[in-house]
Amino acid sequence: MASKTVSAESGSTLNTLRNLWPYMWPAERPDLKLRVVWATVFLVVAKVVLIGVPYFFKWSTDALANDFKSPPPLPLFLLAPVMLVVAYNVLRIVQWGFNQLRDALFAQVGQHAVRQLAYRTFVHMHNLSLRFHLERRTGGLSRIIERGTKGIETIVRFTILNTLPTVLEFGLTAVIFAVAYGWLYVVVVAVTVWLYTWFTVRASDWRISIRREMNDSDTDANTKAIDSLLNFETVKYFNNERMEAERFDRSMARYEIAATKTWTSLGWLNFGQGLIFGVGMTIAMVMSAREVMAGTQTIGDFVFINAMLMQLSVPLNFIGFIYREIRQGLTDIEQMFDLLDVPQEVVDRPGAEPLKVEEGTVEFRDVHFAYDPDRQILKGISFKVAAGKTVAIVGPSGAGKSTISRLLFRFYDIQQGAILVDGQDIRDVAQESLRAAIGMVPQDTVLFNDTIAYNIRYGRTDATEAEVQKAAELAQIGSFIEALPAGYKSMVGERGLKLSGGEKQRVAIARTILKAPPILMLDEATSALDTHTEQEIQAALDLVSRGRTTIVIAHRLSTVISADEIIVLKDGRIAERGTHVDLLRERGLYAAMWDRQREATEAEERLRIAREADELGVVVRRRTAEV
Repeated sequence: MASKTVSAESGSTLNTLRNLWPYMWPAERPDLKLRVVWATVFLVVAKVVLIGVPYFFKWSTDALANDFKSPPPLPLFLLAPVMLVVAYNVLRIVQWGFNQLRDALFAQVGQHAVRQLAYRTFVHMHNLSLRFHLERRTGGLSRIIERGTKGIETIVRFTILNTLPTVLEFGLTAVIFAVAYGWLYVVVVAVTVWLYTWFTVRASDWRISIRREMNDSDTDANTKAIDSLLNFETVKYFNNERMEAERFDRSMARYEIAATKTWTSLGWLNFGQGLIFGVGMTIAMVMSAREVMAGTQTIGDFVFINAMLMQLSVPLNFIGFIYREIRQGLTDIEQMFDLLDVPQEVVDRPGAEPLKVEEGTVEFRDVHFAYDPDRQILKGISFKVAAGKTVAIVGPSGAGKSTISRLLFRFYDIQQGAILVDGQDIRDVAQESLRAAIGMVPQDTVLFNDTIAYNIRYGRTDATEAEVQKAAELAQIGSFIEALPAGYKSMVGERGLKLSGGEKQRVAIARTILKAPPILMLDEATSALDTHTEQEIQAALDLVSRGRTTIVIAHRLSTVISADEIIVLKDGRIAERGTHVDLLRERGLYAAMWDRQREATEAEERLRIAREADELGVVVRRRTAEV
């Protein structure tokens, strides 16, 4: 079972690296490829120079010790100890300079990879279906992208900038030890490197599971925090601040435990690495010391072996760091690539043409649809909205009214039947052109945390300031905006919370006016408003829908009296259809809904009159008492 798990993780790692390679070696950017090549050249030169540094250390030591039993292969004028010491330090500076030049050349490659993959993920998330976004948590998604983009840079930089030079340095060290001191030293170094690498890999794999647990806890805590803050008012309504804080703290407690394990395991990993390398270095230094005592090596040789091993410890330690960072980076971006692997549920057919709207006729022809195969929502819906006409769709909750608007925008594909715009099946046209032809005023208008002008201009991003102001005037919100201290530059707050429900609806209407679509969808646009505000908004909606093909999803029947046709849905089927007068005459479902709403409205009106009478009575009694 364990071997299967390791195999699965290895396959996942290789798959992630395969997905990442195009960003490390971008085919469309030869300039970045050239940077990678030059960076590789400089890192190789830096390693070759680094290998030469211990030789000058050795020669300096022998020169200072006046030990020339084995004359170094250098001209006599360079044997002066001072010159050798200077050369030793110059080489170190040169090697450091090449490393910095390498990093500078590669910086743009790494940042380009981060940008491209983050951009691709962002675009892909917008291309995924509404179903996906309804099932996922926004806070969790934002955390995945944040960690993933950081992981990309880590993997790209370490894969190209450190793996190759580390392997190169191991090879050069082995050759030098074999030629100068014999294969026994190579065996000691090789065993040390193998044990060090084996221990690092095993310990790092153990730490990866802890890291995943920590990431999951972090994502969960962040999701709960964002969800709670987005629903700030609801939390306050029900006095649930303590409950929200406890939920968040439970997630942070899990994060605390996992994070503590992460740092503790890191301490054990570092100790084990130090122990293995320390034992290997001790063995090599004892062997060299015995040869110095026997006269077969000089003090310079002893220092050289020590310097080579100390120099080797840096990339060895870096191998552990590289492996940990790459594995952790892979863990962080694994979920990002999982997002990229999620298929689009709704895709354009190959060669899909733009929608051609001449009149704006909309037709649902025997439409069957289900979000879940076990629960059918629409069961053979057929109706037609002629150009410039208004059709209202009403019915009890759960009848499938809002589903119709989602299907018209093609957020989902239907299982049977067809949805046509001017005779064109919307599955055969480009989604972008379809949505460009439809305007939407939803029940719950969510605004961006930006200015009022930005939110209105969202309907048509290239609109001029004058066009934005005209749209606001037509939506009957222009005077309100101009009365604000910052006018159209006023910020609306998170999800538009600084505006009332009626003001947000007017902004939604304004941006729909600005979009000027031939087809209009009003999805219960006034159901959440009071009667007075509803009447004002309805007047603006009547203005917007004039001359446009309009589908109205309605809860309040008083808003659809003037519709050319009213369709009554029940249990996913059309129960009744006709004008307001015809449906009342039939005394069916529509008439029953109308009577209930009328009674509720009359009761509300009586309550309002009684309240006003009470207030008037209080005023009269107060004035009488004053007299």
